[in-house]
Amino acid sequence: MKYEAYLFDLNGTIIDDMQFHDRVWHEILTNDLGSTITYEETVLQMYGKNSELLERVFGKGHFTVQKMDELSMEKERRYQAAYKPHLKLIVGLDSFLEKAHQKGIKMAIGSAAIPFNIDFVLDNLNIRKYFPVVVSANDVLLSKPHPETFTKCADLLGLGYAKCLVFEDAPKGVESAKNAGMDCVAITTLHEPKDFTESNHIVKWISDYKNLALL
Repeated sequence: MKYEAYLFDLNGTIIDDMQFHDRVWHEILTNDLGSTITYEETVLQMYGKNSELLERVFGKGHFTVQKMDELSMEKERRYQAAYKPHLKLIVGLDSFLEKAHQKGIKMAIGSAAIPFNIDFVLDNLNIRKYFPVVVSANDVLLSKPHPETFTKCADLLGLGYAKCLVFEDAPKGVESAKNAGMDCVAITTLHEPKDFTESNHIVKWISDYKNLALL
């Protein structure tokens, strides 16, 4: 095996839930906040921290930090209520994680989600044991495509960046892996290969994990 650590994004990579996030954000942006943004435009804004999304849509300074925090938590509460009945790992990931664990491959979560959402997934699916390192939106200054999320994962695991393989579903996340000097596996849960402009470091394309061997 070439890699000593696997670094996983969360949404769209461990669970296939991005459409739930998209729908709830669109509801809040339009019904609650009066934006005319379309659903398709909302999908394009689905990267980085919640506060950054609000600033991209409404402009910097439109909301106070406190208001953005309130809107963020309201969005996550609605998302969790909608998604919990459907909460499950992407097909094949349960056995893939166990095989990697048995082989001594270190693993981490590197996500723009807040701890409230990461805990929701790790605890309800009972997979926290696989991820001794978790880097959330609260742990970085700069969101993806900046490399900080993944370089911090590697630093906390005590490994060189080239020894880490990133699993990502989003073009901005794949770009973040490239910026960190890491190879990447791209999961096509929401985006097609044509959506990824930074793809020369993608070592494999997958739609799920059921036939994926350790790398």
